[in-house]
Amino acid sequence: MKRIILAFVCSAFLLSVTEAAEKASSPCDQPEVTQFDFWVGEWYVFSNDKLVGRNEIQRIQGGCTLIEKYTAAGGKFTGRSFSYFEPEDGRWHQVWVDDSGTRMHLTGGYADGRMEMSGDRLKKGETVTDRISWTDNPDGTVRQLWELSEDGGDTWQVLFDGQYRPVHSEASGGGR
Repeated sequence: MKRIILAFVCSAFLLSVTEAAEKASSPCDQPEVTQFDFWVGEWYVFSNDKLVGRNEIQRIQGGCTLIEKYTAAGGKFTGRSFSYFEPEDGRWHQVWVDDSGTRMHLTGGYADGRMEMSGDRLKKGETVTDRISWTDNPDGTVRQLWELSEDGGDTWQVLFDGQYRPVHSEASGGGR
């Protein structure tokens, strides 16, 4: 009987240690995983106060990944991205693909209420650098600024400066 009790106690101990180790080592349990939560939701996207699209950002894969589903006003352009925090390098990563052929692999981080990622890609055979930032505004909106450099980061041109307004908000102005 003592052996059965001892075996049971040892098994219970090993099981609890194993479960604790698995939980502690999960990349989804890192505090950094929630840094981009301000972007999660359904959004109307505006540029120069004109509605240009709609975006839906959801947590997937047990909360480890954000999926973005963008559709331009009129539905003639769509894009998708996956964003995730990588504990191994301590950085955020995003992979963007759209139906115009643009592919971006961005890396970066969060500081001062803003996520910023950048990365190089080929455009017409030349290397360009994309830099995108998302700013968590106090009024519940998010500013997205996408810039492009064709000279290794010496100069930047704005490709998109937009504001995300929550779909379920009277201030969004997009539901009309």
